[in-house]
Amino acid sequence: MKEKLYLKNDLAIINYTGDIPKSNAELMNSSVFHNFIHVYIDYLRDFDETLYRYALNHRSPREACFEICKLLRMLIVLKCEEIESDYLNDKGKLAQFIEELYNFWKHHQRFAVMENATSAMVMAADTTFSNQIRALYRLLEEKIQGRSTRVYRQLQAGTNACVSLKKIAPKLPELYAALHEIPFIDTVTLRTPLLIYPKSNKRIGMFTERDTNPIHEFSGNQEEWMCYPCKIGSLLAFIYLHRDYIASGISLANLFELATVEECGKKPDLICLFGNEDGKDQTTFYHDVQHDIWVGCVSYGPLIDYFGYIKKMSLTLHNLAMMQKGWLPIHGAFVNITLRSGLKKGIMLMGDSGAGKSESIEALRALGKEKIRKIEVVFDDMGSIHVEDGIPYGQGTEIGAFIRLDDLDKGTPYRDMDRSIFMNPDSANARVITPAAPYDVVAQNHRIDLFCYANNYDDQIGMREIEDLEEAKAIYKEGKRMALGTTQEIGISKTYFANPFGPMQKQEICDPLIDEVFAVLKQNHVYIGEIFTHLGFRDDNTDGLKKAAEELLRFIEAD
Repeated sequence: MKEKLYLKNDLAIINYTGDIPKSNAELMNSSVFHNFIHVYIDYLRDFDETLYRYALNHRSPREACFEICKLLRMLIVLKCEEIESDYLNDKGKLAQFIEELYNFWKHHQRFAVMENATSAMVMAADTTFSNQIRALYRLLEEKIQGRSTRVYRQLQAGTNACVSLKKIAPKLPELYAALHEIPFIDTVTLRTPLLIYPKSNKRIGMFTERDTNPIHEFSGNQEEWMCYPCKIGSLLAFIYLHRDYIASGISLANLFELATVEECGKKPDLICLFGNEDGKDQTTFYHDVQHDIWVGCVSYGPLIDYFGYIKKMSLTLHNLAMMQKGWLPIHGAFVNITLRSGLKKGIMLMGDSGAGKSESIEALRALGKEKIRKIEVVFDDMGSIHVEDGIPYGQGTEIGAFIRLDDLDKGTPYRDMDRSIFMNPDSANARVITPAAPYDVVAQNHRIDLFCYANNYDDQIGMREIEDLEEAKAIYKEGKRMALGTTQEIGISKTYFANPFGPMQKQEICDPLIDEVFAVLKQNHVYIGEIFTHLGFRDDNTDGLKKAAEELLRFIEAD
């Protein structure tokens, strides 16, 4: 990225590479500052007509920008009484102009990039920039009002997050030469709690298989694209994203383990092209059999400005690859519960979005706080079951959780808010991404003691063990739930194996895996059944969850 400042709608990306203004004078003399003032004046035309007329002051926008920048530069060294300017005839309006300028900047989703820099260099540059913006605002405010400010608020005046970018030579076949020059994200710095306001708040449509490799239609370049290299479960993924979706890309840091420089030199198992300007409005995937790489592509457009798209496409690619290896993907939640008595059990719940997987674990956490010593999260959304030496084991994919705020106990989002990323917190289907487990926990084998389907549509209470494997498999495969509008569905819906992210698209591969895994679960005396969450009954979901958690706790306590 060559530009020092990239602005598009409510997105701002600052490039710290090279010389960074070290003083107010340098900043205000820069073309970046001048261009931003010009954009702000243009914004005032629709935001506040009176303030817009004040800013123009019978000048053209370009002339007004020049005069205002000159005035602001003088204000940092002189008193108002020492300056001749038409704008000082109404100090109240000038103060309002500065206040709205500051607000205009803060209302942007603000990110920074820096090339070939250490994490210390990036953080130092970001801290300097944040302090500089805040100090400049306060200086101008105090000069205009003629007195010191009495209440100071240490806002995140600079960026919300920043990344260092590094050129790495990935071990990619020649077919993927278009990706060779795209820089990799090396480190990520988040100013948490991070609030992001994507344009969309739900995912629609399906991920479908295509006949041709999307790399042939890739339109990106090294100036507009970057790669978030990560480990999804045991697989290496290169997630390439257009800079307009940098908010989603940076948010991945709370969900998928960032790969090391050494790992980036290996051939990836998965490639995702997120925000490809192919004009197709599609979410598709392709298996490059020759090189054994699963490639996903999400077309550029306003609808994909929602974290669920980049997360679920990446997980779909993971699940497809794992089924090829003989592992069964599970859309669910898996935790190891250790009681104060020392008893430990692995609890796995399965179900589609809104079924009550995470909610049941949270209800268990609240109910058993006096008896539970530790809850170790293996996965909160997607994992897998595989068989080794006749024993079924569970593994996870993510180091974090992407959860609806409405589905959590009121205090839960605040427990880890200092490390969390909130998305559209004031809207329906608001979400939070919060760290959940270290990668070395997620990617290791864990024994399973209970495997239940999260049933949010039946009015039964608690849990039900299912002895008949055929009955159990039929329920799990049907994937029935009461959809609550977290995707495009509302009402009773059915999704093959409650997993539209791979298993549904490749049922012919998934069917024999289900038969094998369920047989091994039964042989190992794993509890197979249903847990009734009542989340489909909006007037009764709290009581239903509590009853389910009570039975779950009794199972864990039993020898």
